[in-house]
Amino acid sequence: MKYSRLDAKDYAREYMRGIWAAALNPFNEDLSLDEAGLRSNIRHWIDDLDIQGLFIAGKQGEFFSMSLEERKRNFEIAVDECDGRAGTIMSVSDQNLNTVLELAQHAQDCGADYVVVHAPVLSFVQDRGEVLYQYYKAICDKVDIGIAMWSHPDSGYLMKPEECARIADLPNIVAIKYSVPREMYARLTHMVGDKIHVSTASEEEWLDNVEELGWKLYLCSSPPYQLQTRNDKRMDEYTKLAFAGRFDEAREIRDSLNPVREAMKAARPTDKPQAFGKYWLELLGQVGGRVRAPMLELTDAEKLAVRNAFETCGLKV
Repeated sequence: MKYSRLDAKDYAREYMRGIWAAALNPFNEDLSLDEAGLRSNIRHWIDDLDIQGLFIAGKQGEFFSMSLEERKRNFEIAVDECDGRAGTIMSVSDQNLNTVLELAQHAQDCGADYVVVHAPVLSFVQDRGEVLYQYYKAICDKVDIGIAMWSHPDSGYLMKPEECARIADLPNIVAIKYSVPREMYARLTHMVGDKIHVSTASEEEWLDNVEELGWKLYLCSSPPYQLQTRNDKRMDEYTKLAFAGRFDEAREIRDSLNPVREAMKAARPTDKPQAFGKYWLELLGQVGGRVRAPMLELTDAEKLAVRNAFETCGLKV
């Protein structure tokens, strides 16, 4: 650990900044984890794209299809390959609290910087505030590592800003990935100040959130390595301009990526996000690989549509 539990907020305020990306996990033809491919992607993301941190074993990484040991191995590979050159945040999300705690302890032991914990499914609970507080408190009490909350419609509800603000007072809560409407995350930002990082996965809203809400952290999704190449780092460029207060220049560069965003939206099958992402990576020269059930593979016709969109989107490869 690079910090104590009581220092977690201060550490994250200083070091948990910039663009963090949610890593896809490449799987081999036999559906085993492609460790060499994952390492190659991580080196590219850090060395060539200057991504500041990686979100490991999340939904993009298909953690729901992985065994406990595979998820732990995923953590270890990321820590080893990042080697201090980029931060790591490990998704330890699970409906079973003991699994969450086991993964969080492993992340702490293997040298991860932070963990992220998805809000639990609470289908029969109408008043969730106290349940959520005690859930996150139980995790905070057992580990020292900094913890990010994660609220997303997948849980069947959205954590209220007031609930999040109360949980933010726990000593090693350092951030939230808040996949909610902008009004909700703006309200939470104003409520918590700089106590924790508030972020959302929308790249299209990132610049506005830097300018209007003072955000310092993009946490996290796949655009940082899908919209960029070694020769075309426009997301990195507009982010640096925004952090420097040069918002007019930043907007011009951000908007220049609209053809890429539109091409990706047009070509992405609505039922195959991971397969699309992996094939787009392959077109970029990265390692994509297969997806695991229940996710579906692209058809040949879908691959052709993606390839055509990629070739006309304007990214400089």
